[in-house]
Amino acid sequence: MSAAFKIGNFDYICQHAALVVCPLLGSDQGIMPTCYSRNVQLGSQIIFQPATCFVHIAALGMTSIMLYHVRSKYTAVGRKEIVLFFYMYMFVELLAIFLDSAIIPTSHAVYPWFAAVYAGAVAALYWCILMNGFVGFQFAEDGTPMSLWFLRLSSLVVWGICFFVSIATFKGYAGMAFNKQIGLYITYLIFPAVCAVIYIVSQLILVVRTLDDRWVIGDLIFLAAFYICGVLLLFAFSVKICDSVSHYIDGVFFFTLAMLFTVMMVYKYWDSITKEDLEFSVGSKLAVWEVKDPLMAPNVEYYEDDAQSSYRGAGGSLVGGYNGNQYYGGSGSQYQQSQYGGAGYGGSAGYSNYGNNHY
Repeated sequence: MSAAFKIGNFDYICQHAALVVCPLLGSDQGIMPTCYSRNVQLGSQIIFQPATCFVHIAALGMTSIMLYHVRSKYTAVGRKEIVLFFYMYMFVELLAIFLDSAIIPTSHAVYPWFAAVYAGAVAALYWCILMNGFVGFQFAEDGTPMSLWFLRLSSLVVWGICFFVSIATFKGYAGMAFNKQIGLYITYLIFPAVCAVIYIVSQLILVVRTLDDRWVIGDLIFLAAFYICGVLLLFAFSVKICDSVSHYIDGVFFFTLAMLFTVMMVYKYWDSITKEDLEFSVGSKLAVWEVKDPLMAPNVEYYEDDAQSSYRGAGGSLVGGYNGNQYYGGSGSQYQQSQYGGAGYGGSAGYSNYGNNHY
């Protein structure tokens, strides 16, 4: 019989979704989902959620590609801060491979500790993206030690708090227990949702107030849509999906896939609102420096030809231009007549005339 939904209780949620923390809650045997994905046996190892494992591996590869592109934008705003978010996401996905697939068995003594590390990392991940959302408001200069260390230390503090709440719930410390789940409910479910909502709202305010380009709002809409769809597929439709496809996949698969698309839209949005200063870029894209359409057409009067200038046998002229001999060589020069009264600057008469007139 399905349990009723109650805030602060995982019974209903764990019966509809095979979460990492569910085997450690409710009773000594954990809470079993009503329907979950088939497992496969590889040698002596039983792999749970095999399709979801492939998504986790794909997420690691896609995140590596996004990290490469982020790190190549050397002067983009918030580059170092967003890099930390992607590293944390990779860490969460790596842990999920071992926990979702039961490579670390749920009955093993270390499983609660790894699950607590995972629960804390999820909360720290959402905190990190929330802090990245405020980088654009320039409360602190991005990329500076103050900005980076505040982000790192605050994420570490959030991880520490959520890790303690998780392991205390699993092990029965500090007045918590597997049937007293309100602390874990707040840190594992409510806190990430609040961070996601604040991030999306803050970015909408940032775009409307500071940017002329409104197209990036579409990135935020897709980001929110993927996140909401993933949550709904996990908690509301997981059992129906599982029954419809004969237990081959369940809501965890679609939730993991939706979270990957959400992270990809975070990258797409960040890439859309940040522009690199090419003056300080050290990238290898040489084509960006090529002038395709000069603002001024070539003019013979200002065209510089070093090979034609022969003032006292020296090299190219910076003033004479294409016809440097006319400016420096003869008495009929336009430059001589207009500036020095008909005498050449290169000759003695011109030099004395310049001296008499001006000194």
